[in-house]
Amino acid sequence: MQVLETHKPFEIQELELSEWKQRPVKNNFFELVLIKEGEGTQCINYNEVAYSRGSIFLLPPLKCHSFTIEQPTRFVFLKFTDSFFKNTKGMSIIRNEWFKEASYILSNYNQLPGDIIKNDLDKRHMESLISMILQESRDYGQESINLITSLMTSILEILIRNIKKTNYFDGPKNNTDDKISKMLTYINENIDKTELLKVENLADVFMMSTTYVSEYFKKQVNMPLREYIIKAKLKLVEIRLLNSDFTLTEIAQELGFTDVSHLSKTFKKYVGISIREFKNNGEYRLLTRNACTG
Repeated sequence: MQVLETHKPFEIQELELSEWKQRPVKNNFFELVLIKEGEGTQCINYNEVAYSRGSIFLLPPLKCHSFTIEQPTRFVFLKFTDSFFKNTKGMSIIRNEWFKEASYILSNYNQLPGDIIKNDLDKRHMESLISMILQESRDYGQESINLITSLMTSILEILIRNIKKTNYFDGPKNNTDDKISKMLTYINENIDKTELLKVENLADVFMMSTTYVSEYFKKQVNMPLREYIIKAKLKLVEIRLLNSDFTLTEIAQELGFTDVSHLSKTFKKYVGISIREFKNNGEYRLLTRNACTG
């Protein structure tokens, strides 16, 4: 059985499968997957983990993923599509704020298999929200797009909260110093606010001397503070290049680069290819994902 309703900028799909089949993936920003019934194994980039009823996964773009179905499985896919970030005419929410939240998820999520939601209460919240979205899409269709959008916003907030709690960002592992975890979260949350990322402000927020902030950060993260901030910004640049129609000027201004030239030179230095090469390569990868792809 298949129920399929499309509500741009989201696609809502419920499928019952006894074996995994390839699905169209072009233009997906990312997908949230709920297992309503069934058992099997999820794979992302050849890393596998078992799934069962109630499992909730996040499938990022440009990543090889599939499911091995051991018992007939009912999937619910909530697809956040890139069209939302390219055309929001008539929508009541602000494109920039939505994109910032969605980009935070992608840039801080470790993209390994397994449940994205660890908290039982949050998992019940997610199941309720998804159930409401499916009901609205079946009964009211396009009339419910505003309500569905609001429900999707709540889903994003729960995802962000769980990513923050689980420390999915690239930080130190097995570190008992809670201050560095808070500092990394603070940096990622304010990555577009250059003033807040200055050493003087970080010293004030975390009650440290300005001379010690950079030394402390490098010791804990094994990377200079300035380099970490640049790389965090470039993650967001990559997401914007492949999933939105933001211009290079808009991206540079938003993330605190002096101008497009500064952005381009920094990108080439740290990523190793030009922005144009990256964008062309990314679009090619969207069309040629390998056999593991769902």
